[in-house]
Amino acid sequence: MAASCSTNLITFPPSLRKSALPSYSLSWQASLPSTASFAVGRRVFPRTTNSLVVVVTAMMGAKPTVLVTEKLGEAGLELLKGFANVDCSYNLSPEELCTKISLCDALIVRSGTKVTREVFESSGGRLKVVGRAGVGIDNVDLSAATEHGCLVVNAPTANTIAAAEHGVALLTAMARNIAPADASVKAGKWQRSKYLGVSLVGKTLAVMGFGKVGSEVARRAKGLGMQVIAHDPYGPADRAQAIGVELVSFEEAISTADFISLHMPLTPATSKILNDEVFSRMKKGVRIVNVARGGVIDEEALIRALDSGVVAQAALDVFIEEPPPKDSKLVQHKNVTATPHLGASTMEAQEGVAIEIAEAVVGALKGELAATAVNAPMVRAELKRFSYINTQVLSELAPFIVLAEKLSRLAVQLVAGGSGVKSVKVTYVSSRGPDDLDTRVLRAMITKGLLEPISSVFVNLVNADFNAKQRGLRITEERVVMDGSLENPLEFIQVQIANVESKFASAISESGEIKVEGRVKDGIPHLTKIGSFGVDVSLEGSLILLRQLDQPGIIGKVGSILGEENVNVSFMTVGRTAPRKQAVMTIGVDEEPSKEALTRIGNLPAIEEFVFLKL
Repeated sequence: MAASCSTNLITFPPSLRKSALPSYSLSWQASLPSTASFAVGRRVFPRTTNSLVVVVTAMMGAKPTVLVTEKLGEAGLELLKGFANVDCSYNLSPEELCTKISLCDALIVRSGTKVTREVFESSGGRLKVVGRAGVGIDNVDLSAATEHGCLVVNAPTANTIAAAEHGVALLTAMARNIAPADASVKAGKWQRSKYLGVSLVGKTLAVMGFGKVGSEVARRAKGLGMQVIAHDPYGPADRAQAIGVELVSFEEAISTADFISLHMPLTPATSKILNDEVFSRMKKGVRIVNVARGGVIDEEALIRALDSGVVAQAALDVFIEEPPPKDSKLVQHKNVTATPHLGASTMEAQEGVAIEIAEAVVGALKGELAATAVNAPMVRAELKRFSYINTQVLSELAPFIVLAEKLSRLAVQLVAGGSGVKSVKVTYVSSRGPDDLDTRVLRAMITKGLLEPISSVFVNLVNADFNAKQRGLRITEERVVMDGSLENPLEFIQVQIANVESKFASAISESGEIKVEGRVKDGIPHLTKIGSFGVDVSLEGSLILLRQLDQPGIIGKVGSILGEENVNVSFMTVGRTAPRKQAVMTIGVDEEPSKEALTRIGNLPAIEEFVFLKL
């Protein structure tokens, strides 16, 4: 007999034992007339005043339920309806979303719905997939999703061309004052001389972020006769060469460009990357386009740069707060062209995104791991779908999976300059033979830690090697056998990045690479070596690394500065080469110190260098 799904309103009389019922899933309460009666199986029960009325769904053969909270293209909805029950409920308040989510197996959102920790907690474990119809996942709490075993997928490719076209549209509209000139004519004026523009031919455009969208903008700008340079730590040299684009350092890009187009993700490393200090190093009269993320620009600093003339014009499609306040000084500025986050707003892109996210969500609900999964392989249930990864291996490697990502995440934040990361060596030291150590998950996490902090890609077990290859990143692995306990799969992991400069010179090893090393202690990942200095640091929260002259009183002075800033110190350790010689101090902090506090620390006479790192 074919499996069926039925939803029935039933009541449970007080005399009915729970064990007498078939297997049903409790969904929601409802009030019914006191005279009603309902059937469960073949038994009929009259409605009584003290009966609990519920909606139950027979589990055998039940379709999953997908909640869509923002408008999705019809093609995507049709695809979803062929597999699941689809609930399109728009403009939900946070409270309404938390109430409804316990009835849903999947949730599809755009940028307007905040999927917070409270949402995952309210789901009661039923929510299995969150689909973000678009690229950015700033509005989804990935940590909470992972903790609750929920897979997060996005749709990173369908709106590439639309976003690139909008970037070029803003570029040309800004250069020729299209928006204010249009408004002037419609107001009955004819002010030709007022709206004198600038030509694009022969001007230098700096594309900041040379991924899918950035490279398409560069391609179109070349067609307009512009000289195009680009900055991206993982910019693929072959793609840049094919388009005729030169990859340069961040400093060269911002200081030589006539136009700057932003296409970088919003990460801790890029948050407010265009600030007062950076604006001061730009060519006077530069023009800026942003179709990436609002948070990559310090908006107050941009207003100051516009007022001073350092920035002649800005064309913005994204803002820190969306929609921005009606009295926003930035939006109302006479030299700003603003659009309401229209980067992906073409009919073709909307349908493409809808289909891409619907396919990813349906695939995940079927038990498939999509290449667009954002938080895999951290979700253990997803890892188990790969038959070649033994569950015992996963259990053993669990703390080392976290260690691998955090070590590489720390190492890449130490890289300075514009040459980018191209060569990484990972060493696994173990008492077990090579045949007894499966490092594929660890390699994926190394790749994840290297790429995600400074790119828009989300790395998982499926796409790790592909994404590394696409960005010209070569990862070599070495396995070293040493005496130790066979109970531990690994003694320690070492990550080395070659042919780069470092923000923290002490991280450079004797052989010239950035080198970090770590091990697991009592189930917690620890940093045990940086460069040639031995340390013992729990890889949690954020870190301040300082190289100092080993002398009395330095720990107290640094601690006092942080205390005055109300920054809580979680731990502090010092590794030194010899008494009264050089030492490396490592400080764990719960909050991010202000720039002023870090400057005061750096100005202490005994401090030779320092760096702040987010893990």
